Amino acid sequence: MSTTLVIRGGTVHDGSGGPGRAADVLVNGDRIVAVGPGAGGDDAPVLDATGLVVAPGFVNVLSHAYFTLERDGRGLSDLYQGVTTQVFGEGISIGPFTPAVRTQVEPGLEPDDPPLVWDRLSEFLAHLEGKGVVQNVASFVGAHNLRMIGAGSDDRPMTVTELSHVRGVLDEELADGALGLGSALIYPPGCFASTDELVALCEVVARHDGMYISHMRSEGDHFLEAVDELIEIGRRAGLRAEIYHLKAAGRHNWPKMARAVERVEAARASGQPVTADIYPYLAGQTQLAASIPPDFHDGGYEALAARLADPAERARIREAVVTPSERWENLYLATGGAGGVMLLPDPNGPAAEYRGLSLLQAAEGHGTDPVEMLLQLVEQEPALHAMYFMMDEEALRTALRNPWVSVGSDAPTYATESPYADAPTHPRAYGTFARILGRYVREQSLLTLGEAVRRMTSLPAGNLGLRDRGLLAAGNYADIVVFDPDTVGDLGTYEEPHQYATGVRHVVVNGQTAFADGVPTGLLPGRALRRGR
Repeated sequence: MSTTLVIRGGTVHDGSGGPGRAADVLVNGDRIVAVGPGAGGDDAPVLDATGLVVAPGFVNVLSHAYFTLERDGRGLSDLYQGVTTQVFGEGISIGPFTPAVRTQVEPGLEPDDPPLVWDRLSEFLAHLEGKGVVQNVASFVGAHNLRMIGAGSDDRPMTVTELSHVRGVLDEELADGALGLGSALIYPPGCFASTDELVALCEVVARHDGMYISHMRSEGDHFLEAVDELIEIGRRAGLRAEIYHLKAAGRHNWPKMARAVERVEAARASGQPVTADIYPYLAGQTQLAASIPPDFHDGGYEALAARLADPAERARIREAVVTPSERWENLYLATGGAGGVMLLPDPNGPAAEYRGLSLLQAAEGHGTDPVEMLLQLVEQEPALHAMYFMMDEEALRTALRNPWVSVGSDAPTYATESPYADAPTHPRAYGTFARILGRYVREQSLLTLGEAVRRMTSLPAGNLGLRDRGLLAAGNYADIVVFDPDTVGDLGTYEEPHQYATGVRHVVVNGQTAFADGVPTGLLPGRALRRGR
């Protein structure tokens, strides 16, 4: 048996969830050939794992690293945590595109995002592999893309002809290996899709044994109804369904988490495959413009700008931002108001002076009303992001305890050097996986080490249909992380997020050592992964 790499002397947690065992891991090419004590491979290069844990590489179920990896394939903020696979597609995916869809999407891009030259999602993933990326990449088809192909940015049902066309586009992307359909139902234009429309799309996904995964229509006042909708879509279409970043937003909604878990458990008990993922932080991050109700986004960015320029419409928007609604997810109110919104403008943009301030502080410094300040900032910088502090630690723990909950950062990848270190971001970009192992395993014992490893490896790999990944077993791909369980942890904060996690010693991707003795090697062995292949 030939061997190209040996990981020797560690405690193997193979991804199955059980206790660790002393074993060596032998690799030949891109595959594991043996896992066991004294497994051999004496003539091969050795990664020393003495006193360390050896585990499958971590799967980031919810990654927004599509453009950051295109710019910088090293993926360092996740590599330092042991992530070996990035999964894209929350609402928007980089393909399928048409010229009309590009016109709608491009106003919301960051200045250094690449031009959208890919017609199909599969083309973009192949481009990343060809260009060179450190992690494997895979993606759902974004429901936003399909909605825009069918109905543009309009708030209306798709016609029968439009729906038939986008079902065909979805079918083609799934045949090329997309993981399923990913929606984001608090954002326009995805929020304009009805339950029936989503079921019709998911019927196509089911034929390919794919998954429906969703940022649900509500994580706040209508959290439980949104869980019910996701379960209904999965049941009617006959496919697996997953909740993106399971959370309860807004103080008065925190007690709903236990009831949401009960709903998922009931569906699972009936035989329906329903799962969720989570990031272990109490603040979310999205565009500041998400604080404006979807009705005012009808028609896209230009239509919103026109409404903001109209005094009567602007007054309506101001009133809607501070008014509870049955029809949309009010992030502004979920944070308790402007004091719970932390601004993350582009450091080179027109609102740079407000970086790190709360919306309330920015308004006070400007001598204006917070909601008016919000509208002015959206006008100045349409893609401006903000952190929304709206979650609760106990509700997070209630979610994380469940064996069907995996992990995703909901973030791009970054590096701590210029020009990346100035990018406005959330600490979850640097710390999600390390925080699970440090805070919730070592410090709080909420999860055992073996169970935490399973949640970040075989659970998501199985849910996503990533064949031969997620378990350390002979014949599987050699995606491997070696870490120190006594020191692994996150360092990034909301104020200073650009800090690498600690404790990871080695990372192997497809049999190649991408991170050795705590240092990136510069190899970019990531591949474009396709469901079931």
